[in-house]
Amino acid sequence: MDLVIIKYNAGNIQSVLYALERIGVSALVTDDYEKIQSAGKVIFPGVGEASSAMRYLKEHKLDTVIKNLQQPVLGICLGMQLMCAHSEENDTTCLGIFEEQVKQFAPPAGENGKGIKVPQIGWNNIFNLKSALFSELPENSYCYFVHGYYAALGEHTIATADYIQPYSAALHKNNFYGAQFHPEKSAKAGEQILKNFLSL
Repeated sequence: MDLVIIKYNAGNIQSVLYALERIGVSALVTDDYEKIQSAGKVIFPGVGEASSAMRYLKEHKLDTVIKNLQQPVLGICLGMQLMCAHSEENDTTCLGIFEEQVKQFAPPAGENGKGIKVPQIGWNNIFNLKSALFSELPENSYCYFVHGYYAALGEHTIATADYIQPYSAALHKNNFYGAQFHPEKSAKAGEQILKNFLSL
């Protein structure tokens, strides 16, 4: 099976490659339209800022390529957020694959907000798991998150996490999947999710 990782200006590509290596899978890192379109599976990673990432995708016409993919696609972290409709990060219109809106974490005012840091960095549990992406994964599995923005809960939510308020830890619509956490940094749980994605 040909697995492609989309190469663009906000990819956390090396850690994804290492994680795939650990489960015995190799991937091609490319921004070549034909190779992306003909791949069996596509991973769309992301670390960074939404508006500059979207600008890059549009300038290189990768936005159109991604939206029209027919095979299973997994967006990770910023990759998932860019697949949503809109991000509050610099008021960015995103790819619109998912209808969910991306909002900035806002700690509650006063005493209740004390000690709550944004971005969320570290391990958090995911629950209400509703997809083959989470096959053989127990409820409340711990995954690794690094993000200051979140996708709101919506009709495409297939896993929930809670930090300041409940939000979408993962999304699914048609052949598109998104994970707010980093499966490549989420130990055994992340390995299982990557294996599940590869066997979809």
